[in-house]
Amino acid sequence: MTHVAVLLGGISAEREVSLVSGAQCTAALREAGFEVTPIDVGPDLAATIAALRAARPDAVFNALHGRFGEDGCIQGVLDWLGLPYTHSGLRASALAMDKVAAKAVFRAAGLPVAPHRLVPLEELAAADPLPRPYVIKPVNEGSSVGVHILRCGDNRRGEIATGWRFGATALVEEFIPGRELTVGVLGDRALAVTDILADAGEFYDYDSKYAAGGSRHRLPAAVDPAIYAQALEVAVAAHQALGCRGATRADFRYDDTGGEPGRLVLLEVNTQPGLTPTSLLPEQAALAGIGFPALCAWMVEHARHGP
Repeated sequence: MTHVAVLLGGISAEREVSLVSGAQCTAALREAGFEVTPIDVGPDLAATIAALRAARPDAVFNALHGRFGEDGCIQGVLDWLGLPYTHSGLRASALAMDKVAAKAVFRAAGLPVAPHRLVPLEELAAADPLPRPYVIKPVNEGSSVGVHILRCGDNRRGEIATGWRFGATALVEEFIPGRELTVGVLGDRALAVTDILADAGEFYDYDSKYAAGGSRHRLPAAVDPAIYAQALEVAVAAHQALGCRGATRADFRYDDTGGEPGRLVLLEVNTQPGLTPTSLLPEQAALAGIGFPALCAWMVEHARHGP
């Protein structure tokens, strides 16, 4: 029997989400026939390493989200220990988590990205860095943590700059009106396109992602067939451009405000897609005939270490 250690929790802003993902994955892997040891990752890295060495797993299921869990940090530790792990390796994880670096990779690969700038907080406090409306977001957070949309008449710019807790700079990009689409990728296979209808906020923010009733998912998305096909193609191309492996999820904005087919814009690739009861990747896998235990088993079967 394959023994899997599930890393969950972590020390990022997404700890609570990771605890839910990890608990669900632990149960699914046990249902799939694996021996499972959950490890709650806290601020003491030495304790996490000791727990891994004591467990002596055949593979590690990385259910961590956010900083230190999906930015290459824990991947480097697992590489050092020689333990195979799920999802992407160190380099791809670090690239995907750094939104500015990822956009540079996407642009070099000819993929559609929104105009954007990396802006010092002093500049953001002084004046609008782009024509409104625009989006302000941290360079290296996930789950829409710290994301703001500034529209005409919104006077929060100075307040946002003063209260910013995500480093000395912010990523500012053009706001793309329209709809939120997402595509899950397993290996070199795009699963489906989901149309996300955020009910809890003005965009697909943290509450929309994780609160019960925060959003509705239309699967498959009711979009122009050419856009549907393009989203599948771009998701796989972005996965490959970053050097990802295992499962990822590509997020898009689709501007259909002038009619269809509209403009599809790639926002980012998530190398640690959520695996909670409201998450998108499990829904798309189920549509493709892959139940949740089988999805988690697939991830373990494709676990490895190194680049």
